[in-house]
Amino acid sequence: GPVFDPYHAQKSIDVGTFYMKQGKYDAAIDRFEEAAHYQPSLALPWRLLGEAYEKKRDYPKAIESYKKYLEVFPRAEDAAKITKQISALEEKVAKESSKDPAR
Repeated sequence: GPVFDPYHAQKSIDVGTFYMKQGKYDAAIDRFEEAAHYQPSLALPWRLLGEAYEKKRDYPKAIESYKKYLEVFPRAEDAAKITKQISALEEKVAKESSKDPAR
């Protein structure tokens, strides 16, 4: 289960952000997931996970992460922006699934 450890949560965010800047999205995702594990009530790792998944073009996981961000922090300053982003990603997913007959 989750372990409350704000120090390690922040360290994981810092390292994950470094990886994001390097374009190492899988490594960043691992760190952000670790941060969410260490401090489950912290919203930032969820938003960063959304960004990393989006860069990887894993839109369903990006949507899931952004929704979790808004669930944890419903009054976020960027809530309207994130809500719009979720809608845009949901449209992309719908378009992709309608184009791909195998799905």
